[in-house]
Amino acid sequence: MYYSDDIVEEVRSRNDIVDVISSYVKLQRKGSSYFGLCPFHNEKSPSFSVSPTKQMYYCFGCGAGGNVFTFVMEYENYTFPEALKMLADRAGISLPEQEYSEEAKKQRDKKTAVLELNKTAAKYFYCMLRSPQGARAMQYLKDRGLSDDTIKRFGLGYAGSYSDALYRYLKKQGTSDQLLKESGLMQVNEKQGMYDKFWNRVMFPIMDVNNKVIGFGGRVMGDGKPKYLNSPETIIFDKSRNLYGLNFARTSKKRYLLVCEGYMDVISMHQAGFTNAVASLGTALTSQHASLLKRYTDEVILTYDSDEAGIRAALRAIPLLKTAGISTRVLHMEPYKDPDEFIKALGTEAFQKRIDRAENSFLFELSIMELSYDMKDPDGKTKFFQAVAAKIAEFELEIERENYIEAVTGRYQISFEGLRRMVMNVLMQGVPVRKAPVRPQNRTEKEDGIKKSQRLILTWLTEYPKLFPVVSAYIKPEDFSDELYREVSSMLYEQMEHGEINPAKITNHFTDPEQQRIVAQLFNTEVPVENEKELEKAIQDTIRKVMEHGIEQRTATLDPTDIAGLQKLVEAKRRLQELGRLHISL
Repeated sequence: MYYSDDIVEEVRSRNDIVDVISSYVKLQRKGSSYFGLCPFHNEKSPSFSVSPTKQMYYCFGCGAGGNVFTFVMEYENYTFPEALKMLADRAGISLPEQEYSEEAKKQRDKKTAVLELNKTAAKYFYCMLRSPQGARAMQYLKDRGLSDDTIKRFGLGYAGSYSDALYRYLKKQGTSDQLLKESGLMQVNEKQGMYDKFWNRVMFPIMDVNNKVIGFGGRVMGDGKPKYLNSPETIIFDKSRNLYGLNFARTSKKRYLLVCEGYMDVISMHQAGFTNAVASLGTALTSQHASLLKRYTDEVILTYDSDEAGIRAALRAIPLLKTAGISTRVLHMEPYKDPDEFIKALGTEAFQKRIDRAENSFLFELSIMELSYDMKDPDGKTKFFQAVAAKIAEFELEIERENYIEAVTGRYQISFEGLRRMVMNVLMQGVPVRKAPVRPQNRTEKEDGIKKSQRLILTWLTEYPKLFPVVSAYIKPEDFSDELYREVSSMLYEQMEHGEINPAKITNHFTDPEQQRIVAQLFNTEVPVENEKELEKAIQDTIRKVMEHGIEQRTATLDPTDIAGLQKLVEAKRRLQELGRLHISL
């Protein structure tokens, strides 16, 4: 839904960024800002800055930044409307109701009803586990080594031994058969009519990233089949787009996520302190899962079972994760079958060491591929290295290919140059030779320097507002080289002309997260100076640098017939000469 700028700004202004972020991150005041450990990357020294005057945050380590909306969206993985709603509720602001079409309203109401029904069912299963009927299920969980706190944290429950117990309970609540059917909690056939999908099973509520119950998994008590049973796909549950445990793992401070096979693996790992573990929901990892993981991490460690099925699952997952841009390693658990078994036998420290030594996914693939060749036979060995060369050739970057050639030669008895020639032969097959264009690097460095100077100007304007009359006399928004920089400077100049400084409001104007990150950087750029005199000189030098670049750009693009443009250029050069006589005082 679209909300007016006035409503958005009211919600933002009523949620002080220091107060909001303090509920997530421990902050300590240093000068005019607050600092803490960045929640978006792993660090030991605080580089995460929150400015109460700018109402913005910025991490000097990883570049994350924005206003209070950006923070909530990034930390909670909310959409903008979700972040707006959360912050509006926090400030006690009522947002205008959204107008829906009849069909959209029907779908929304149905989703809400199914979510509420799942919540009720989860409470029912939770209570059943703690009743006399659930004694056997509770004993099973205790035998698996789960503590009371863990059982409570994951909301584990029990579906009773009667196949209509939940049905009868929900009917007493006034639930319609149609809603029960659509919820995935029931099954229907001609002989039995409607009956519970889950019965005589330990129940695992499946939650989305916002901790809403969207489905269930059930582990049978006894020898029934199937051993594990999941909810069918419903209006709120798509198993290929959700991961078990992600609601907890997404807030872990670890830079990587551990992807394992099942519910019990995730739960036992969380109990052991590995709170960054997740699992797919009774299905192989999909491209949708990979895209979901990418929203939270750039690195995954596959902790699948060490049996043949686990190896196949890892081999299927690796290319999907690579396509999503995720670096992948594979954890070896031999001689144990799964993480739960390993941790119980050797403890958490030993498991952490295995994580630290997890194998690069490419080298893992080679070790499995090697089993298909007779490495004692010269012909078999040659064919193996030809296959290796073909895999290395799939890497686009030359530096990647060189790194993997080096890694392979370090593991197998083959020369670096020999394998490199094999890779080049693969690359050259049917590919015309093209000479890469030579680009002077000093130009890029110069452009980066100019951009930093322009960022410094915008940062200083927000920190020293009385500089505005001086800066605006020499530098105009059109002097900024980047389109986004020009747009931001234009908005800031307009604010300052009206006696306002509100960088956080400017950030609201941009909806793309990457643009918000750049805007945050524009108002949080620093240059090392030792005293006020040095800072005043730095400001003057930076104004000169930005002016000179602006004049250079306009000179290069000026139409000789543009008399007005020529006059502006002459005036700019005159002001540049005057700059030497200008004294800047803070």
